[in-house]
Amino acid sequence: MSTFEGAMPLAALGLLLALKVMVSAWAIHLVRRNASWVDVGWATTLGLLAALYAALGSGYGPRRLLVAVVVGVWSLRLTLHLLHRVLAEPEDPRYAEMRARWGGNLRVKFFVLFLGQGVLDVILALPFLFAAVDPSPTLHPVTIAGAFLAIGAMMGEATADAQLRAFKASPLSKGQVCRVGLWGWSRHPNYFFDWLVWCGFALLGIASPWGWLGLIGPVLMLYFLTRVTGIAATEAHALKSRGEAYARYQREVSAFVPWPPRR
Repeated sequence: MSTFEGAMPLAALGLLLALKVMVSAWAIHLVRRNASWVDVGWATTLGLLAALYAALGSGYGPRRLLVAVVVGVWSLRLTLHLLHRVLAEPEDPRYAEMRARWGGNLRVKFFVLFLGQGVLDVILALPFLFAAVDPSPTLHPVTIAGAFLAIGAMMGEATADAQLRAFKASPLSKGQVCRVGLWGWSRHPNYFFDWLVWCGFALLGIASPWGWLGLIGPVLMLYFLTRVTGIAATEAHALKSRGEAYARYQREVSAFVPWPPRR
């Protein structure tokens, strides 16, 4: 049996787990009337998938443990960050705009959205899956490099989140644009470091048979972060709420990759 065929039963279990978590998140969103719970469920599911594959995979134990720990730390930090936001803040403007645009049958439409995110999780977790079933009895240098890249990127993302949180907590920030720390070099440093995390995740499994399929993750995340639910949606809302101040920010500061600002 090939590595790919051996991974399929485990992937099926992963899909079942992902759909159960996202259905639970959808049920909570009905009670809370806040679709931002989809983000909490999405982040939680990825950590659970890494743990599931590590526990049931047949591959080299140290590799399975490394992947589970790295992904688990990332998932826990992001889940707690998103959970704090969803409990303390109104529904994300992206989802509020979806409600207005989609009209009727919102329960069904959001149900499809939540399930779609669960399926996406299974696709994004392919590096964890192939690393977990890889029979090679060594830790490849690329796997170790991926772990270090992911950990370093997590630290960058956590720093950006902390800087934005501190800025919003200031009474002087109302109506202003955050240009503190990393936010003075990138309009979305959190998205940039999040993308680097996914590059690291891809490297965790790329040395394994079929591990090249994990490159789907960074490609998809770059597209989503820059064109769909990330920068595009966030900046459209920011321009409405902050007007010329944000337009100036756009002219002076890089959208994605941190870079010295233009004056």
